[in-house]
Amino acid sequence: MSDPVGKLPSELDQLPDRDTEETAEWAASLDAVAKAAGSRRAEYLLRRTLQHAEAAGLALPKLLETDYVNTIPTSAEPEFPGDEAMEAKITAWNRWNAAAMVTRGSKYGVGGHIATFASAAWLYETGFQHFFRGKETDGSGDQLYIQGHASPGIYARAFLDGRVSEQQLDNFRQESGGNGLPSYPHPRRLPWLWEFPTVSMGLGPLSAIYQARFNRYLQNRNIKDTANSHVWAFLGDGEMDEPESTAALALASREQLDNLTFVINCNLQRLDGPVRANFRVVQELEAQFRGAGWNVIKTLWGSAWDELFQLDTTGALVRRIREVPDAQFQTYATRDVAYIRQHFFGANAELVQLAGVLSDAKIAECFHTSRGGHEPRKVYAAYKAALAHKGAPTVILAQTVKGHTLGAGFESKNANHQMKKLTIDEFKDMRDLLGLPIPDSAFADGVVPYGHPGADSPEVRYLHERRAALGGPAPARKVHHVALPAPADRSFAPLLKGSGKQEMATTMAFVRLVKDLMRDKETGKRWVPIVPDEARTFGMESLFPSAGIYSPLGQTYEPVDRDQLMYYKEAKDGQILNEGITEAGAMADFIAACTSYATHGEPMIPFYIFYSMFGWQRTADQMWQLADQLGKGFIVGATAGRTTLTGEGLQHADGHSHLIASTNPASLNYDPAFAYEIAVIVKDGLRRMYGETPEDVFYYLTVYNEPKVQPAMPEGVEEGIVKGLYRFNTAADLAEAAPAADAAKIQLMASGTAIHWVLEAQKLLAADWNVSADVWSATSWGELRRDALECDEALLRGEVRTPYVTRALEGAQGPVLAVSDWMRQVPDQISQWVEQDYTSLGTDGFGLSDTREGARRHFGVDAQSIVVAALAQLARRGEVPASSVKEARERYGL
Repeated sequence: MSDPVGKLPSELDQLPDRDTEETAEWAASLDAVAKAAGSRRAEYLLRRTLQHAEAAGLALPKLLETDYVNTIPTSAEPEFPGDEAMEAKITAWNRWNAAAMVTRGSKYGVGGHIATFASAAWLYETGFQHFFRGKETDGSGDQLYIQGHASPGIYARAFLDGRVSEQQLDNFRQESGGNGLPSYPHPRRLPWLWEFPTVSMGLGPLSAIYQARFNRYLQNRNIKDTANSHVWAFLGDGEMDEPESTAALALASREQLDNLTFVINCNLQRLDGPVRANFRVVQELEAQFRGAGWNVIKTLWGSAWDELFQLDTTGALVRRIREVPDAQFQTYATRDVAYIRQHFFGANAELVQLAGVLSDAKIAECFHTSRGGHEPRKVYAAYKAALAHKGAPTVILAQTVKGHTLGAGFESKNANHQMKKLTIDEFKDMRDLLGLPIPDSAFADGVVPYGHPGADSPEVRYLHERRAALGGPAPARKVHHVALPAPADRSFAPLLKGSGKQEMATTMAFVRLVKDLMRDKETGKRWVPIVPDEARTFGMESLFPSAGIYSPLGQTYEPVDRDQLMYYKEAKDGQILNEGITEAGAMADFIAACTSYATHGEPMIPFYIFYSMFGWQRTADQMWQLADQLGKGFIVGATAGRTTLTGEGLQHADGHSHLIASTNPASLNYDPAFAYEIAVIVKDGLRRMYGETPEDVFYYLTVYNEPKVQPAMPEGVEEGIVKGLYRFNTAADLAEAAPAADAAKIQLMASGTAIHWVLEAQKLLAADWNVSADVWSATSWGELRRDALECDEALLRGEVRTPYVTRALEGAQGPVLAVSDWMRQVPDQISQWVEQDYTSLGTDGFGLSDTREGARRHFGVDAQSIVVAALAQLARRGEVPASSVKEARERYGL
């Protein structure tokens, strides 16, 4: 057979053909089939051949898309192990109470979502009855990432099993009284139930992948046996448009995370309408996941379709299903049989003939309700196949009808995501459809009742028996606090005594501290260093050979730098998570490690280090997810500030991350100036997060890549370092050019690297202008503000408290000038609680590429600019001549 005209060369043209005659015979056979039986038959044979080759393990490219049918045919479904009728009753009660809860809440204007759970009820119920492991066996169980909009159904089930009261159902989305239920899975608001916050769509699937990966990390490092833990992520098909939803698919397949299953509820609807109106989202997702190396199981059609597929002897039905777009299938679910006969089966003569033997009732059942995701037997088969598959993660694409069982007013309607209630008549229709024993008299007051079969009913006994067999209730979050011993003081000692004459950046100081802490016999193995590539930028290469970089494969190659002291060492039990260029992935790693104390009962101490510009700015949503999940650990923004990494340009110049971080109530934000401050902050952080009375907080530290001599810690400053402010020195401490006793006085306050510009300015003020300046190190503008706000709140309760910043500065003479490498809004957070005249200098505006000195002069935060600002502040008070300001500007060339 000759090549077609204009055929492009392929990779096959580069491979030697050892038997051209045999190759020609195969090609001729294909041509013969196409000629004799048609192209469709030829296509079918090729697809079956490729599927057979894949099953046989031949190294061929996989089919990225299969027919729009169930992966597991009815004939291959395993025996269903449960009482299907009983489970149908339980599911009916849960459907009812979920809808009732949201409808009752709508009269208060709090809203809620009904349609999502209605479509996914069997996806959850089958898992709860047969698959999802609780924590009462190994303390870990399975990890369930529940789709946020399905939360009413989970509350309804908790009501049925006795964990949630009717009063709490009535307080759905009304939490301020202390006995309510949060709108979505929020562990911070309901810490005994929810483990994972998921409703910031896209973060759930990303976190689920890294949670499954972290489970393997714990296993491979011999910290916790997680072999029986499985991660289940329930997602919407519309949610898969979020880039985070698919960002780590390749990681999951690369690391063979067969402890992970995605269940995507394909109801073909977004929040506003069809997901792929003119296309087919199921086929698109299949291709995406298959291409990424996942095992794909499609559970699309219910058993009512079996008869149709058996009658489809020509493949016309399967071809028609493949070509119909999502929006049209949504329409079929709402239209009468005549419409379906005309618009679906009327597409060709083969389908017309097929439809001729089908009853109207059969067509209505197939197109209106019969979906694979609504049948427990098909869902069970998919889940069992997912757990049995080894070597790759699994995604289950389950097709459903959005709003299923809620009636014609809800099912498949574009607006059903925004519809918050059913009428009484609609509830009565739903009751009849579900077969629930709720009399009409229960609606007498015009309010839909909750339904419960009774605490000792067969339904509740069955539910409890199934959960007991699977290890207790789920979802459930349980914390068995394990206090970690404080590390030995010798780990902190080198930073406390200073660096002598040697210059050292605070980034390096932090890394050295952690390296020493990782050697601690008690807690060293619990440190989890995380970096999104550029570990060498942060001086972490010394950790490579000693701690190792985690890889489930170990090191299958000889590293190019093997002969060097700090070579690139990967190991199956490696401690470092070096994630490549993915801040979102590294943050998901961090969250999994930060919450291991609750998920697995194993407290870990993660520190995640990154360019400060690409932390809070790029992944702040995940920082909120971390806070909601009650995570503990250290986030380290390296190369911080707007003037310390100026050669990198605008996008690397962070002058605002502390401002963003200040919006998160769980984040304790510090901008240490010296190495000893880092030591004190980390030591106190370990106490607060991992000590006898742990707090649900995490730390954000900013460190700098600018080498400076690190002084020894002065006596008695520990409390001030932790609280956020202490006096570093006074003008009287200057060895040279101390100002006169009657000199004008000013207080210079600085954080981070700005302390060095302020110390230089202190000398200039004394030597050139006879001004006495004391220097204060503000380790945390945010903690000073937090304390002050707490004092203001106490005042509302009649308790008089003075903020720490006010007390610290009490008696300090002269005005206060605050300086930082951040926007002025960062130090200005405390201005209203400073009794002295207060002003600030900062780096507002865009960053720029220049030398550090040039950038600081540009922003007006270098030592000379500080001097001029200080003189101007004193001149306004009449404490120095006004002419001195102009003279200083001219002298320093400003």
